[in-house]
Amino acid sequence: MAHEVRILLVRHGLTDKTGPVLAGRTPGVHLNDAGRAQAERLAERLEGVPLGRIVSSPLERCRETAAPVARSHGLRTRTDRRLLEVEYGQWTGRSLPELAKTKLWSVVQHRPSLAEFPEGESLLESGTRIVSLIESMRRTTEGNVLCVSHADMIKLAVAHYAGMHMDQYQRIVIAPASVSSLRFGTFGCQVERLNDCGTLDDLIPPGRSHKRRQNRSNAAREWGHA
Repeated sequence: MAHEVRILLVRHGLTDKTGPVLAGRTPGVHLNDAGRAQAERLAERLEGVPLGRIVSSPLERCRETAAPVARSHGLRTRTDRRLLEVEYGQWTGRSLPELAKTKLWSVVQHRPSLAEFPEGESLLESGTRIVSLIESMRRTTEGNVLCVSHADMIKLAVAHYAGMHMDQYQRIVIAPASVSSLRFGTFGCQVERLNDCGTLDDLIPPGRSHKRRQNRSNAAREWGHA
Protein backbone atom coordinates (compact mmCIF):
# COMPACT_ATOMS: atom_id res chain seq x y z
CA MET A 1 0.00 0.00 0.00
CA ALA A 2 1.25 3.48 -0.82
CA HIS A 3 2.32 5.78 1.99
CA GLU A 4 -0.82 7.74 2.97
CA VAL A 5 -1.10 10.96 4.92
CA ARG A 6 -4.16 13.09 5.55
CA ILE A 7 -3.73 16.68 6.72
CA LEU A 8 -6.87 18.03 8.39
CA LEU A 9 -6.76 21.82 8.29
CA VAL A 10 -9.02 23.42 10.90
CA ARG A 11 -9.74 27.10 11.30
CA HIS A 12 -10.04 28.34 14.88
CA GLY A 13 -13.47 28.99 16.33
CA LEU A 14 -15.21 32.33 16.71
CA THR A 15 -13.83 35.20 18.76
CA ASP A 16 -15.31 38.62 19.46
CA LYS A 17 -13.00 40.02 16.79
CA THR A 18 -13.85 37.49 14.06
CA GLY A 19 -15.35 39.45 11.17
CA PRO A 20 -15.23 43.15 12.04
CA VAL A 21 -11.53 43.42 12.95
CA LEU A 22 -8.37 41.96 11.45
CA ALA A 23 -6.99 40.46 14.65
CA GLY A 24 -3.86 39.09 12.99
CA ARG A 25 -1.24 38.15 15.57
CA THR A 26 -2.74 40.28 18.35
CA PRO A 27 -2.09 38.40 21.61
CA GLY A 28 -4.87 37.63 24.05
CA VAL A 29 -7.63 37.03 21.51
CA HIS A 30 -9.60 34.12 22.95
CA LEU A 31 -12.57 32.10 21.77
CA ASN A 32 -15.91 33.53 22.82
CA ASP A 33 -18.81 31.37 24.04
CA ALA A 34 -19.83 30.47 20.49
CA GLY A 35 -16.22 29.64 19.63
CA ARG A 36 -15.83 27.37 22.65
CA ALA A 37 -19.02 25.57 21.66
CA GLN A 38 -17.62 25.14 18.15
CA ALA A 39 -14.43 23.65 19.58
CA GLU A 40 -16.40 21.15 21.66
CA ARG A 41 -18.50 20.27 18.62
CA LEU A 42 -15.31 19.79 16.60
CA ALA A 43 -14.10 17.23 19.15
CA GLU A 44 -17.43 15.41 18.81
CA ARG A 45 -17.17 15.44 15.01
CA LEU A 46 -13.67 13.98 15.21
CA GLU A 47 -14.57 11.31 17.76
CA GLY A 48 -13.49 7.99 16.30
CA VAL A 49 -11.27 9.59 13.66
CA PRO A 50 -7.72 8.37 14.39
CA LEU A 51 -5.24 11.20 14.86
CA GLY A 52 -1.50 10.75 15.11
CA ARG A 53 -0.61 14.36 15.86
CA ILE A 54 -2.26 17.68 16.65
CA VAL A 55 -0.36 20.81 15.66
CA SER A 56 -1.56 24.36 16.25
CA SER A 57 -0.71 27.95 15.58
CA PRO A 58 0.72 29.39 18.80
CA LEU A 59 -2.09 31.97 19.06
CA GLU A 60 -4.57 31.42 21.88
CA ARG A 61 -7.67 31.05 19.72
CA CYS A 62 -6.10 28.17 17.81
CA ARG A 63 -4.77 26.36 20.88
CA GLU A 64 -8.18 26.71 22.53
CA THR A 65 -9.84 25.21 19.45
CA ALA A 66 -7.44 22.26 19.51
CA ALA A 67 -7.77 21.61 23.25
CA PRO A 68 -11.06 19.61 23.31
CA VAL A 69 -9.85 17.44 20.42
CA ALA A 70 -6.54 16.80 22.18
CA ARG A 71 -8.34 15.82 25.38
CA SER A 72 -10.72 13.44 23.65
CA HIS A 73 -7.87 11.76 21.74
CA GLY A 74 -5.40 11.70 24.63
CA LEU A 75 -2.87 13.72 22.63
CA ARG A 76 -0.70 16.73 23.36
CA THR A 77 -1.11 19.77 21.14
CA ARG A 78 2.19 20.95 19.74
CA THR A 79 2.62 24.43 18.30
CA ASP A 80 4.38 25.40 15.10
CA ARG A 81 5.01 28.98 14.03
CA ARG A 82 4.50 28.01 10.40
CA LEU A 83 0.78 27.84 11.20
CA LEU A 84 0.76 31.39 12.59
CA GLU A 85 -1.60 33.94 11.12
CA VAL A 86 -0.32 36.14 8.31
CA GLU A 87 1.85 38.95 9.68
CA TYR A 88 -0.41 41.84 8.67
CA GLY A 89 1.91 44.49 10.12
CA GLN A 90 0.22 47.89 10.24
CA TRP A 91 -3.08 46.32 9.22
CA THR A 92 -3.30 44.41 12.50
CA GLY A 93 -6.19 45.46 14.73
CA ARG A 94 -7.85 47.68 12.13
CA SER A 95 -11.46 47.29 11.00
CA LEU A 96 -12.17 45.70 7.64
CA PRO A 97 -14.33 48.64 6.42
CA GLU A 98 -11.38 50.94 7.16
CA LEU A 99 -8.92 48.67 5.35
CA ALA A 100 -11.24 48.40 2.35
CA LYS A 101 -10.55 52.08 1.64
CA THR A 102 -6.80 51.53 1.17
CA LYS A 103 -5.05 51.00 -2.16
CA LEU A 104 -3.56 47.73 -0.91
CA TRP A 105 -7.02 46.26 -0.35
CA SER A 106 -7.62 45.88 -4.08
CA VAL A 107 -4.26 44.17 -4.49
CA VAL A 108 -5.05 41.74 -1.66
CA GLN A 109 -8.40 40.91 -3.22
CA HIS A 110 -7.43 40.69 -6.89
CA ARG A 111 -3.64 40.24 -7.10
CA PRO A 112 -2.70 38.71 -3.74
CA SER A 113 0.51 37.26 -5.16
CA LEU A 114 1.78 40.85 -5.21
CA ALA A 115 0.46 41.84 -1.79
CA GLU A 116 2.90 42.75 0.97
CA PHE A 117 1.61 44.23 4.20
CA PRO A 118 3.35 47.34 5.55
CA GLU A 119 5.80 46.27 8.27
CA GLY A 120 4.48 42.75 7.79
CA GLU A 121 5.01 39.91 5.34
CA SER A 122 3.80 39.11 1.86
CA LEU A 123 1.05 36.60 1.22
CA LEU A 124 3.57 34.68 -0.86
CA GLU A 125 5.74 34.31 2.26
CA SER A 126 2.71 33.23 4.29
CA GLY A 127 1.78 30.55 1.78
CA THR A 128 5.34 29.28 1.62
CA ARG A 129 5.36 28.88 5.41
CA ILE A 130 2.35 26.61 5.64
CA VAL A 131 3.24 24.61 2.55
CA SER A 132 6.71 23.94 3.98
CA LEU A 133 5.09 22.49 7.12
CA ILE A 134 2.66 20.33 5.16
CA GLU A 135 5.45 19.03 2.93
CA SER A 136 7.51 18.15 6.01
CA MET A 137 4.59 16.26 7.57
CA ARG A 138 3.79 14.54 4.30
CA ARG A 139 7.31 13.10 4.15
CA THR A 140 7.72 12.15 7.82
CA THR A 141 4.30 11.00 9.06
CA GLU A 142 1.53 8.56 8.24
CA GLY A 143 -2.16 8.65 8.99
CA ASN A 144 -4.11 11.73 10.04
CA VAL A 145 -2.60 14.97 11.33
CA LEU A 146 -4.79 17.79 12.64
CA CYS A 147 -3.50 21.33 12.05
CA VAL A 148 -5.32 24.30 13.58
CA SER A 149 -4.60 27.59 11.86
CA HIS A 150 -6.24 30.68 10.36
CA ALA A 151 -8.51 31.38 7.40
CA ASP A 152 -5.98 33.00 5.06
CA MET A 153 -3.35 30.40 5.87
CA ILE A 154 -5.69 27.51 5.12
CA LYS A 155 -6.93 29.18 1.93
CA LEU A 156 -3.34 29.61 0.75
CA ALA A 157 -2.56 25.94 1.45
CA VAL A 158 -5.69 24.64 -0.26
CA ALA A 159 -5.09 26.86 -3.30
CA HIS A 160 -1.53 25.56 -3.61
CA TYR A 161 -2.50 21.89 -3.46
CA ALA A 162 -5.54 22.37 -5.70
CA GLY A 163 -3.23 23.74 -8.38
CA MET A 164 -4.84 27.18 -8.29
CA HIS A 165 -2.87 30.31 -9.01
CA MET A 166 -2.39 32.24 -5.79
CA ASP A 167 -4.33 35.16 -7.27
CA GLN A 168 -7.44 32.96 -7.08
CA TYR A 169 -7.16 32.02 -3.42
CA GLN A 170 -9.80 34.56 -2.38
CA ARG A 171 -12.35 32.37 -4.17
CA ILE A 172 -12.02 29.90 -1.28
CA VAL A 173 -14.15 30.30 1.85
CA ILE A 174 -12.96 28.89 5.19
CA ALA A 175 -15.50 29.21 8.03
CA PRO A 176 -14.66 29.16 11.75
CA ALA A 177 -14.14 25.61 13.07
CA SER A 178 -14.42 24.17 9.55
CA VAL A 179 -12.33 21.21 8.40
CA SER A 180 -10.53 21.03 5.07
CA SER A 181 -8.69 17.85 4.19
CA LEU A 182 -5.64 17.22 2.01
CA ARG A 183 -5.05 13.54 1.28
CA PHE A 184 -1.67 12.35 0.03
CA GLY A 185 -1.66 8.85 -1.42
CA THR A 186 -1.44 6.86 -4.64
CA PHE A 187 -2.67 9.73 -6.79
CA GLY A 188 -0.56 12.42 -5.15
CA CYS A 189 -2.47 15.14 -3.33
CA GLN A 190 -6.23 15.40 -3.40
CA VAL A 191 -8.41 18.07 -1.81
CA GLU A 192 -10.69 15.61 -0.05
CA ARG A 193 -13.01 18.11 1.63
CA LEU A 194 -13.26 21.88 1.85
CA ASN A 195 -14.79 24.18 4.49
CA ASP A 196 -16.64 21.23 6.01
CA CYS A 197 -18.75 22.02 9.06
CA GLY A 198 -20.76 18.80 9.07
CA THR A 199 -20.17 15.16 9.93
CA LEU A 200 -16.73 13.60 9.52
CA ASP A 201 -18.02 10.03 9.85
CA ASP A 202 -16.53 8.92 6.55
CA LEU A 203 -13.03 9.39 8.05
CA ILE A 204 -13.73 6.83 10.79
CA PRO A 205 -12.23 3.43 9.92
CA PRO A 206 -14.69 0.52 9.72
CA GLY A 207 -15.24 -1.12 13.09
CA ARG A 208 -14.58 2.02 15.13
CA SER A 209 -18.22 3.11 15.26
CA HIS A 210 -21.59 1.49 15.78
CA LYS A 211 -22.71 3.09 12.53
CA ARG A 212 -22.66 0.93 9.43
CA ARG A 213 -19.78 1.67 7.09
CA GLN A 214 -18.88 0.37 3.70
CA ASN A 215 -15.28 -0.79 3.41
CA ARG A 216 -14.18 0.99 0.26
CA SER A 217 -10.85 0.41 -1.41
CA ASN A 218 -8.24 3.14 -1.16
CA ALA A 219 -7.92 3.31 -4.94
CA ALA A 220 -11.66 3.81 -5.38
CA ARG A 221 -11.72 6.60 -2.81
CA GLU A 222 -8.71 8.31 -4.31
CA TRP A 223 -10.12 8.18 -7.82
CA GLY A 224 -13.35 9.71 -6.54
CA HIS A 225 -15.69 6.90 -7.54
CA ALA A 226 -16.61 5.63 -4.10
